[in-house]
Amino acid sequence: MHRRGPRLARPAAVALLAAIAFARETQAVDIRDRDPRNLRAGHPIPVEGYCDQPYVVVNRDGSWLCTLTTAGGHEGARGEHMVATRSTDQGRTWSPLVDIEPADGPSSSYGSPIVTPSGRVYCVYCYNGDNLATMPDGRPLPRADMLGWFALKWSDDGGRTWSRERQRLPMRLTACDRANDWKGAVQIFWSIDKPKAVGTDLFFAFTKLGKYMLDNGEGWVYRSDSLLTEPDPARIRWELLPEGDHGIRSPQFGSVQEEHNLVPLADGKTLYCVYRTTTGYPCHAYSRDGGRTWSTPEHMTYAPGGRKVKTPRACPKLWKTSNGKYLFWFHNHSGKGFDDRNPAWIAGGVERDGFLHWSQPEILLYDPDPRTRMSYPDLIEQSGRFWVTETQKTVARVHEIDPALLEGLWGQFSTARRFPDVPIPILDVEGGQARAQLPTRVDATQSGGFSLDLWVMLDTLAAGQILMQGQGLALATTDKGTVQIELSDGTTRFAWDCDAGLLKPGKPHHIVATLDAGPRILTFVVDGVLCDGGEARQFGWARYPAALAPSVPAALEVGQAVRRLRLYGRRLRTSEAVASYAAGL
Repeated sequence: MHRRGPRLARPAAVALLAAIAFARETQAVDIRDRDPRNLRAGHPIPVEGYCDQPYVVVNRDGSWLCTLTTAGGHEGARGEHMVATRSTDQGRTWSPLVDIEPADGPSSSYGSPIVTPSGRVYCVYCYNGDNLATMPDGRPLPRADMLGWFALKWSDDGGRTWSRERQRLPMRLTACDRANDWKGAVQIFWSIDKPKAVGTDLFFAFTKLGKYMLDNGEGWVYRSDSLLTEPDPARIRWELLPEGDHGIRSPQFGSVQEEHNLVPLADGKTLYCVYRTTTGYPCHAYSRDGGRTWSTPEHMTYAPGGRKVKTPRACPKLWKTSNGKYLFWFHNHSGKGFDDRNPAWIAGGVERDGFLHWSQPEILLYDPDPRTRMSYPDLIEQSGRFWVTETQKTVARVHEIDPALLEGLWGQFSTARRFPDVPIPILDVEGGQARAQLPTRVDATQSGGFSLDLWVMLDTLAAGQILMQGQGLALATTDKGTVQIELSDGTTRFAWDCDAGLLKPGKPHHIVATLDAGPRILTFVVDGVLCDGGEARQFGWARYPAALAPSVPAALEVGQAVRRLRLYGRRLRTSEAVASYAAGL
């Protein structure tokens, strides 16, 4: 049988010429300046210096109210306090800060707002109500922002002014408290969870500490059956869950089990909780009885019994959206410390048979400087649009999310095996070994990146098999049984490969290698799964050097093992790569 040689898809030449024209018009502009995922493209939220947990609610009149922790100094510094600011233009501009608690009073921090059906806004926060300043042995207290009381203040004018009174939430003593440095006379805790209504009840999770500071953490849940309807704050009822003396934790995961947050499932009784550890993976647990009892926490997985989700010691944030689906913010690597919070990744979740299933993730936000760290996000949903807030501890911003990104995440679970709307490939080659010619080189720094989409059949996994190559770009097998992409601009060289153990000889595989020029990140999606490094390495993705100017050469050689090669002149989203795999050869 005659083997067909390379061919360009019929509209490809037009698409390529358009891409070239666009690149020439914008060649003086860094692609990151046009990328809405770039942190610096967001709208700043006012702060005093240090800032944390910029959480937003939408008032009944459509305005936004943001509460956050701020201080003139560093995190935990004297003067740390809760403030509020309003926006009437969906986060583009904000009002001056208003004190919920004053800077010259006891420390107040890590608060969250909730809007009730009446329009009243409550803010619940940590408050050093006893103004504790020393450790039990008399030494000065290093920081006082995670101990004391859970306090509650309220606003009846959309956050413009706040009550002078405050209510203290009752917090019963448990084993964790009795074991702490003060033997329960002082309680140590904080919350990153935002209160949410579940039917007529209100729930939010928080973390108690059994040792100052940041040791022996465990999760607890407040439930109120009256906050949403009771006009008198002094009469609001609170219940601390789970029942018994011990919170949500599992000894096998060590001391650090903290920043618990939860979402409700569709039945109104099941709660799903996620929290961070120092194992390289978050943990999750389910309650089937409204928080009274919980399953033994396990490492979070993309599906029951499936691959573990990776994230370091950083806030793993859950949200449920109005369409009944879910979102999860994390950092997609198995570091064990506070570092590498850039970029932020997001996965979409759906409920199946009472369990959450998570999509392959996408990069949601990044900063061009890899040293920048972002965390403690919140999600805002209004009129079918979505925004996310985040903080870098001295800068807080709000960013609108491209709805196509979220629909793509949730669409990974669709039974319709349809390739989503993507640009026409600038090269579409079918068949075996051949040469392919493009009209011109593709400059990835101007196009925003590129994706190589291949179906391959390898007879062996021997190293050195060329799948595709040209000047400055090659895709080939390695001695680890992987496929590696190698980039060079004549001065700087960089290479990265897919995860080991995924490829099998004699079996067709779908491989998408993507260069994302915004965050300068290389990814592999193999058979519909984004490589995350597995057990062998911390990262499944790589950041290439800033000095490298990657491109796709005009002339390419295509290897014998390639059944089909499509080249896209921009990066494919993870969801598009997953859909391409689902569509088949």
